[in-house]
Amino acid sequence: MAEEKRFENQVKRYLDSIGAWYLKTISNGYQRAGTPDLLICHNGKFIAVELKAKKGRATPLQERTLKQIRQSGGLAFLLYPDDFDWFKKLMEEII
Repeated sequence: MAEEKRFENQVKRYLDSIGAWYLKTISNGYQRAGTPDLLICHNGKFIAVELKAKKGRATPLQERTLKQIRQSGGLAFLLYPDDFDWFKKLMEEII
């Protein structure tokens, strides 16, 4: 299994454990290009997460989409495996 997919599963298990709603997006031509991998709603907060493997890079379109979400009042960021503990602390603050 690829590193990014393992990390995605780890994040989804965590989100399930705290009762967060999330949608895993799929780039299939029907969704808007650049949409982050996970759209999360928890405790009234909208959170968009673009998951990346350790050496992964966001495309300019992904970066622009994350910026647009932040400008609209949502939380949006790239998440790398090394930042998983930070992500859990952020989610705990939202709870």
